[in-house]
Amino acid sequence: MTPLPRHLLPDTAAVGARGRLAIGGCDVIELAGRFGTPLFVYDEEHLRIRCREAVAAFGDGATYAAKAFLCRAMARLVHEEGMGIDVASGGELHVALAAGVPAARLVLHGNNKSEAELARALHAGVGRVVVDSHDELDRIEALVAAGSPPPQVLIRVTPGVEAHTHVYVQTGQADSKFGFGLVSGAAADAVARAAASSAMELVGIHAHIGSNVFVLSSFTQAVDVLADFVVPLALPELSLGGGLGVAYVQGEQAPTITEWGAVLAKACAEAGITSRLSAEPGRAIAAGAALTLYTVGTIKEIDGIRTYVAVDGGMSDNPRPVLYGSGYEAFLPRAVDADRPRVVRVVGKHCESGDVVVADARLPPDLAVGDVLATPVTGAYGHSMASNYNKITRPAVVFVADGEARVVVRRETLDDLLALDA
Repeated sequence: MTPLPRHLLPDTAAVGARGRLAIGGCDVIELAGRFGTPLFVYDEEHLRIRCREAVAAFGDGATYAAKAFLCRAMARLVHEEGMGIDVASGGELHVALAAGVPAARLVLHGNNKSEAELARALHAGVGRVVVDSHDELDRIEALVAAGSPPPQVLIRVTPGVEAHTHVYVQTGQADSKFGFGLVSGAAADAVARAAASSAMELVGIHAHIGSNVFVLSSFTQAVDVLADFVVPLALPELSLGGGLGVAYVQGEQAPTITEWGAVLAKACAEAGITSRLSAEPGRAIAAGAALTLYTVGTIKEIDGIRTYVAVDGGMSDNPRPVLYGSGYEAFLPRAVDADRPRVVRVVGKHCESGDVVVADARLPPDLAVGDVLATPVTGAYGHSMASNYNKITRPAVVFVADGEARVVVRRETLDDLLALDA
């Protein structure tokens, strides 16, 4: 098996004379020794380059989907690079505001926003609220009647487009918990209600078809379906959400943010849509920027069946393989360019047979207990979906740049596990 494909590594990845990996000018093995494992390592320059690419493609409409990965340092970084931030809960809103991001640069999402979340957003002055239901319209009208400032809103529309992705992350089909259906007429009813309400200013339409979409024609199809609805409204804004996929394993290639932006712009122009176009990349910004470092604790060979390699993390720091059957690569940062002929199953330390990190990993034949093992492309939906299952403490996150590493999220301690007990 060939070495790990270099395009799966962060932009500043470099292999030294001894075959060891460096990211952002920092030796990865040394990072593991200094900060411990499991450890998320983010290439700060990679993040900034993708943010700049999004701003070049979408201008002021470039909005980072915070659910992919969020902490105060990440919020500050994307804001510094000119992106707005899409927050999907009161917690994400709180983090973004705590990072000093102006509320006007935030977009509040969510299919079941509470009255408290909406009240906080309206009083903070969030730039946009993406409205998802008539119950939410009721809440906004009641809050404004009670003295909250009227928000600018977009109506979320489900266009009836089934993106080529896992069923759990499809969001644009008619059978969805999100938004107002286009075909049923629910979207038209919601637009009419919002436009007539003195409690809000209707400024646009929002649509999102799914997550980790590789086929750009799915986005074009969504534009084509939306056009007859959007064009007569003549609203100033149209958000086509996020969902652009990234390559996770050998053999995968994904469109760039630039290519995605060009396809969306062309489709809108051809459909006669003149609204300002915005988009919400999250995975495409964060995923490839990071890798997760583990330490190998156990190698268990079962003759005639398989070899299990157990690491000191697992489904608590990367639930995607369990949730979606997602594939990842594995490699040894001490020997990045080594052939990987040995087939093993990389598993975590949790009390679950399904706690699989990489089902069929390829690794060098000299893999040993104590090795630092890495999985690349873990910058999105790893730390953000992490849990304390089995009372495992969540990993630290470090940003690396110009030979310096800084902790942006500290490792949880055992005492942190007790902090919420009453």
